[in-house]
Amino acid sequence: MPEYEKAMRPEDITRLFVERSNAGDAEGVAALYEKDAVMAYPPGSTTVGRDAIRDLWAQVLAHRPRFEPEEPLPTLVSGDIALTSTPPRDGAGARAQVVRRQPDGSWLRLLDQPEFVTPGR
Repeated sequence: MPEYEKAMRPEDITRLFVERSNAGDAEGVAALYEKDAVMAYPPGSTTVGRDAIRDLWAQVLAHRPRFEPEEPLPTLVSGDIALTSTPPRDGAGARAQVVRRQPDGSWLRLLDQPEFVTPGR
C-alpha cells in the first residue's frame, strides 16, 4: 500500500476522503478505515473490513462521482474514540462516523454511517 497522509485530527478524515474519492483512489479511501471497520453502505446493508470497503469504493468511484467538502459538526471525543458528523448539502439527515486514535496518534474510521435513511422513505 502506498504511503498516504494520515488523519492527525478526527476531522481530517472527511477532507482526505473527499480528496481521495475525487482522485478515484479506492485504495486511499480504504486506508482511512481500520482493518475490521464496518460501513453501513449500500443502504440497507453493511460492508465489513478494509478490503471489502476498498472493493465497494472501487465500484462507486468507477462512475467518477464528484464529492464536495461538507462543513463538519462539532466532534465529540472521549479518550481514543471520537464521533464525527456532517450534515449533507442536500439537507437529508446526516453522516456520522466513529473514529479511533491509532498507536501513532493518527485516526481511522471504525464505524461509518454515510447516509441515514428516514424509515418509510
